[in-house]
Amino acid sequence: MTGIIFDMDGVLYRGNTLIEGALEIVEFLKERGIPFIFLTNNSTKTAEMYREKLLRLGIDVKEEQIITSGYATARYLRKHFKKGRVFVIGGRGLIEEIRNIGWEIIWPEEAGEKWRDIDYVVVGLDTGLTYEKLKYATLAIRNGAEFIGTNPDTTYPSEEGIVPGAGSIIAALKVATEREPLIIGKPYEPVWEIIREKLNEKEIWVVGDRLDTDIAFAKRIKAKAIMVLTGVNGIQDVEKSEIKPDLILPSIKELLDYLRIS
Repeated sequence: MTGIIFDMDGVLYRGNTLIEGALEIVEFLKERGIPFIFLTNNSTKTAEMYREKLLRLGIDVKEEQIITSGYATARYLRKHFKKGRVFVIGGRGLIEEIRNIGWEIIWPEEAGEKWRDIDYVVVGLDTGLTYEKLKYATLAIRNGAEFIGTNPDTTYPSEEGIVPGAGSIIAALKVATEREPLIIGKPYEPVWEIIREKLNEKEIWVVGDRLDTDIAFAKRIKAKAIMVLTGVNGIQDVEKSEIKPDLILPSIKELLDYLRIS
């Protein structure tokens, strides 16, 4: 059976506005028993928080059907690294995920005295980013702390337009530390390892709006790459890119029509 991985921002909704067809396709998949998950590179919310947001928009899915880059990062750390002290640049969702695996968090207000004790610097989207956070992250990484990024998205779509993402913060730390981070989210392999624990179908489709994350991720895992034009990238971007989707649709609404005839 085919399993489908949906990106969220720019595919199901933009900001707090549901994209036409999103509700209908979820209900169609549930009725047909087609397995699917929502996978977002945004680490600012937990799966529970995303479920609440989706419910407000009219979409009802189980919490375990939602994977965030924050969730994947925390699970990957617990699986592959020794337990340690973590300095987090990120939102509430990422902080909660690190707490959920029982690792100690060193907070920005105590980092002035404890930055030498930091074992891991974990970086996601942080709308409360300060110079102090960047400073202590830089000092810790230069002191030998592991440098972990939740996702590489330099931007993401909002109701106002395209705004800076986690990748922009990671880029600043790469320049400041001269270190390359381990990136967990799309398009990289670590998140696929976490997904396979939940979605183990032989054929996988990936539906997304970004060439450099969603579509590149689909190509990396040998999935069918379906791009919708309601998010970051458009047709002109596809024409310029070496990363080519297998199918391009105006929106998720047209994907429902495609599924009905497939």
